[in-house]
Amino acid sequence: MFRRTLIAMAESAPKRLKTDAPLIGTHNGHFHADEALAVHMLRMLPDYRDSPLIRTRDPQALATCHTVVDVGGEYDASRNRFDHHQRGFDTTFPGRATKLSSAGLVFLHFGRQIIAQKLNRPVDSAEVTLLHNKIYESFIEALDAHDNGISVYDPKAIAAAGLEKRFSDGGFGLGALVGRLNPNWNDPKPEDKDEAQKAEDEKFLKASARIGEEFEADLTYYAGSWLPARAVVEEAFSKRHEHDSEGRILVFDGSSVPWKDHLYNLEDGKPSVLYVLYAEGSGPGSKWRIQCVPESKDSFVSRKPLPEAWRGFRDQELDGIAGVEGCVFVHAAGFIGGNKTFEGAMQMAKKALA
Repeated sequence: MFRRTLIAMAESAPKRLKTDAPLIGTHNGHFHADEALAVHMLRMLPDYRDSPLIRTRDPQALATCHTVVDVGGEYDASRNRFDHHQRGFDTTFPGRATKLSSAGLVFLHFGRQIIAQKLNRPVDSAEVTLLHNKIYESFIEALDAHDNGISVYDPKAIAAAGLEKRFSDGGFGLGALVGRLNPNWNDPKPEDKDEAQKAEDEKFLKASARIGEEFEADLTYYAGSWLPARAVVEEAFSKRHEHDSEGRILVFDGSSVPWKDHLYNLEDGKPSVLYVLYAEGSGPGSKWRIQCVPESKDSFVSRKPLPEAWRGFRDQELDGIAGVEGCVFVHAAGFIGGNKTFEGAMQMAKKALA
């Protein structure tokens, strides 16, 4: 008879070991971010919430599992088999080029349910579709690429351009977040085989909970902040020609919202907005900011930086240089500035355009 170890996300909660809950299987040994997150995402759903977990490479043990992730050499969603290591596997998320890992496979097939549950919306609603695509691109795809050995940039193109990293980023990313929770090669290890497996399983559960915490934080942000911001940005975008005939100034009547993703989407590949104006707070008398739109979401290069002559100056000295009253500052890099009033910030924007 084969040996199998059933483990629960919280061993102090016996109810997790309900025998009618679907059994999840993954591999034992060194664990990675993709299967750690795949297990967590499954357990976010009601059907899997009380599921026990088996970590093994024993084919007989895996055959008893309702759902298997990252092991078994098989991808068959109809049978809940989600491995990506087999020869010939090349499945990607719709519209993306990165080959999926077990995290991507689980998100592809169960992500809509997870998001619909969070939003309390039908699984086929437009909001769910929007977040399914956005969260894949912003979170899951990085795990897929990491597990499949895909670099962010083409190494040959980097070498051909003669580019070198200016500093070490410490190797920290979603993959490292989980990877560092694996046992070290020289950590003490129980001599008893079952005890050693139990200790390893406990580390895996910690890793699954940790990467799951990051995923849920991302989901909460996009569902609770990013998505509601879309309507605000759409309204401001529709009024942009009221402030400038060419639509180069975007104004938020209240305080700022997460706007970059939505703006780029609304522009649909035709960049037009150069400056975004918003109040620092919602109270009366709040100061206003003027922020330059970057060339891309992650770029530090602005489409049109604030004038070089203004940069690094503050208050009355800046008033005299810019010819605008109420100036507060302009950053030395020229990507953001401030004024005491909306009218002053608008003057700064229009002078910067000229």
